[in-house]
Amino acid sequence: MQEEQKENPDLKRLILDTTRRLLVTRGFASLSMRRIAREMNYSATSIYLHFKNKDALFHALIEEGMSILLRRQRKIAKKFSDDVLARLRALCEGYIAFGLECPEYYEIMFMLHPELSSRFPRESFRRARRNLDLMKVTLDEGVKEGVVVIEDSHAATNVMWASLHGAVSILLTERLDARIVPQNFIESVLDNIVRSVTTGQLSAA
Repeated sequence: MQEEQKENPDLKRLILDTTRRLLVTRGFASLSMRRIAREMNYSATSIYLHFKNKDALFHALIEEGMSILLRRQRKIAKKFSDDVLARLRALCEGYIAFGLECPEYYEIMFMLHPELSSRFPRESFRRARRNLDLMKVTLDEGVKEGVVVIEDSHAATNVMWASLHGAVSILLTERLDARIVPQNFIESVLDNIVRSVTTGQLSAA
């Protein structure tokens, strides 16, 4: 089989898509460059032209997912730039929507536990946090306007994220009580988040 060139973007896309599927279906521990190549019907050499090891592939998928989420969230923030509370709710809703619409990315970003993987690079981690920074900035603006009542916007942002991640995890793993309508559940989560930061009831202990 003729080897593809390193600059081939289609091959790189195929590698990432195949890896994403294998990570979700088989887990990080069973992932190998040979298995990826076998799934693609390519030689392992063609993969090494783009990624030096499976850690690099895993981290690339995390960064790609974070970038997709950030683009979506920035559009939401811009759309609701004049209304802090509407923006906050929309950002939270957008986060849940991303998790449900891009479940493979979400699982790789937040739910896999690759103990054998190298640590996510610090610079990449800082870039990944920009999604939460959009929420933090919104909370800070709300405090200045007097419509948000919190003591620590950094802590509050992480408590909000915990609620959102919990909701997405329950929905993705189909653990929601069958008697509850999923959309009603999502609306309740969003209502509770907004209520907690506007009434001073958010606990960041």
